[in-house]
Amino acid sequence: MQIERRDFIVMAGAAAAALPANALPEGKQKMYGLIGKMAAVAGKRDELISILLEGVAGMPGCLSYVVAKDPADANAIWITEVWDSQESHQASLSLPAVKQAITRGKPLIAGFSDHTVTEPVGGHGLVPARSK
Repeated sequence: MQIERRDFIVMAGAAAAALPANALPEGKQKMYGLIGKMAAVAGKRDELISILLEGVAGMPGCLSYVVAKDPADANAIWITEVWDSQESHQASLSLPAVKQAITRGKPLIAGFSDHTVTEPVGGHGLVPARSK
C-alpha cells in the first residue's frame, strides 16, 4: 500500500493535533532550537562553513548543530541547532572558541535571511532535555 504525500501530511497533522500540547515527560525542560539561513560573500561559502564547524563539539548543552549548503544558492548556508535550553545557547555565545569563530567569520558573511526559533520535541539522535 502506497500513501500519497498529501494523505501522509494530513494524517501526520491529525496525529500531531491529538497529542497533548506538552509532549515532554513531566519535569523535563523544553529544548530550544534555531534554524537560520546565512549568505556568504560570493566564493567564500566553504571557508565560512569551515569556521562554523570548528569546535562545535565542545559547546555545553548543544544537542545538535548542523551546517548545510543550500543546493539552490551557491552562497547560502542553513544552520540548524538544537540546545537543551535557551540559556545554554545564550551561554555558548560567551565561549572563547565561539567568540573567535564570530570574529573570523563576520567578514565572510554577506547577510542573514530566514530565521526561526523552534521548540524541538525529539528525533533521531536527540535525547530529551534534562530535568529541571
